Amino acid sequence: MTVRTRYAPSPTGSLHIGNVRSGLFAYLFARHNQGAFILRIDDTDRERSTKESLDEILESLRWIGMEWDEGPPDPRYFQSNRFALYREAARKLLREGKAYPCYCTAEELEAKRKQAERERRKPGYDGKCRDLAFPPDIELPDRDAGRNYTIRFRSPREGQTVVDDLIKGRAVFENSELDDLIIFRSDGVPTYNFATVIDDADFRVTHVVRGDDHLPNTPRQMQIFRALGLEPPAYAHLPMVMGPDGTKLSKRHGATSVFAYRDAGYFPEALINYLARLGWSHGDQEIFTRQELIEYFDFSGCGKSAGIFNAEKLLWLNFHYMKQRSLSQLAREVKPFIARAGYSIPGDDAWLEKMIATLRERAKTLVELVDFAKFYLSDEIAIDPKAAARFLKPQVAEQLAALAAELESLGGDFSETAIAEAFGRVLERFAIKLGQLAQPVRVALTGGTVSPGIYEVIAVLGKERTLRRLRAAIKLAQAAG
Repeated sequence: MTVRTRYAPSPTGSLHIGNVRSGLFAYLFARHNQGAFILRIDDTDRERSTKESLDEILESLRWIGMEWDEGPPDPRYFQSNRFALYREAARKLLREGKAYPCYCTAEELEAKRKQAERERRKPGYDGKCRDLAFPPDIELPDRDAGRNYTIRFRSPREGQTVVDDLIKGRAVFENSELDDLIIFRSDGVPTYNFATVIDDADFRVTHVVRGDDHLPNTPRQMQIFRALGLEPPAYAHLPMVMGPDGTKLSKRHGATSVFAYRDAGYFPEALINYLARLGWSHGDQEIFTRQELIEYFDFSGCGKSAGIFNAEKLLWLNFHYMKQRSLSQLAREVKPFIARAGYSIPGDDAWLEKMIATLRERAKTLVELVDFAKFYLSDEIAIDPKAAARFLKPQVAEQLAALAAELESLGGDFSETAIAEAFGRVLERFAIKLGQLAQPVRVALTGGTVSPGIYEVIAVLGKERTLRRLRAAIKLAQAAG
């Protein structure tokens, strides 16, 4: 058997990271078994589905590297193009008496639901229309044509439906507890539970991987498969992703879409690594290459309890990938973030790599990298008043002037070694320690008291900008008196 998995997002909003984790596990399982990974677009919600959401979903999947073997732009993989198949399957069930028209109005159904609540019964359809006679060639619902009924699946009343889940184990559902679900609404649109069965069968899906919030749908879908004379796929239901407070992951817990993390300067490898570990493990290993994830992934490594989203852990992983990246790759990746922040790069790629080398042990995201690099990228800097009051006092003006003169005399050699030697001569002249000079210089050049090593900073800033900032700081120090 060739393994075939699918991921079926709806283009009604951004790609949620809790949802994309299900897609990732389906992708990894397919790749692990040299199978096919199918992308299907569930766009039957015509009012809420948008091209913008579709484009974002596709771009999000490409960004994190979840390439699909079958799917868009092929029109066959959009549910909105597959209505003929759904209608054909519904007609088959009607002809065989395995489905029936339901004439109950929305108001009647709501009244029955409220009655069940008052009587503390489980809400469910009471089967009022189940045994009404209807012609085998009855037409499907069409509100515009006055056919305002729905089509319900005739669920078996006796026996059990057993789901042997690949993650959660065996789950047994009493058929008497499963009411006759609607498979076609009165507007002529198939419901999710029906359309997904037809699609999974048509695309020969062997394994359905999804969140365990779908587990109650599974026995119903299995019944529809069998009513159509089809064998259901295997199912693997992943525990939900929860926020740190134990509630369902939502916007109040921070960024929740793939694009939000991309725009915040995270790396796709970090997000993939983190999501894979959110409910799956392989020994004590924390960091995986993509190939390792594919090689090791199996449902036996999936946990049965909810995964708790930990933003700090994801940030730690991103920091790891920041330090592991080559300077040339980081330079390419950070350029759009520099432009977005409104800066121009005052040098070539070699200069940019040199700048990044001084910061990547500190920055955890590309956005943070740009934020830390502001004093490198700006022509003018604002000096923190508290730092100026503490370190740019009148007595340091002469020392700064002496350093400026030493640096100016270096000529074409503006290496860190030459800069260190210039510092040494000033320290010896004034009989002071490095910290007594380096901190005022740091404030003068960066505007604050925290930065990479001062020799590195000066080498990256270059002679012209260093001297200009030192001279501005000298004036500030003199004026402080």
